[in-house]
Amino acid sequence: MEKIAQDVGDIQSRLLDHRPVINAEIRYFVREFEEKRGHRESRLLENLNKIVLETNEQMPDSNLEDINRQLSDVAKRLEAAKHMAERVQQRELEAQQSTQLQANMECLKDEWAEFLKEQQRLKEEVDEEHAKAVEQLRTRYSEMKKDLTKFTPL
Repeated sequence: MEKIAQDVGDIQSRLLDHRPVINAEIRYFVREFEEKRGHRESRLLENLNKIVLETNEQMPDSNLEDINRQLSDVAKRLEAAKHMAERVQQRELEAQQSTQLQANMECLKDEWAEFLKEQQRLKEEVDEEHAKAVEQLRTRYSEMKKDLTKFTPL
């Protein structure tokens, strides 16, 4: 029974214990990046740092003043360009509003023409009704005048 337990333990350690495999992978990784590459990345970073430090030491203060002056000139130019772009945008907006205003004016002119036609039609109707009323009054008064002449002695 002990031999079976020992065999089961060996099988379990081989199947479920991954530490030896992981340790081997870690050793391979370390050897690959530290030994074979020979700290190439760290040397590259050190060289870049040295170049940056040398450049900072060599750059005189006058260059910084020139850079600041140039940056202020660029900022002024950008502000002028922004102002010009805003003016162009304002002109386009005014032109668009002008075309809308013209379209509204045309619409209003058409409506005004329709209104005048309607007013002319209504005026003609009123004139016709007035003429009919005048004619009726004339005929009525002429009949009354005839009746009156019948009753008056001559």
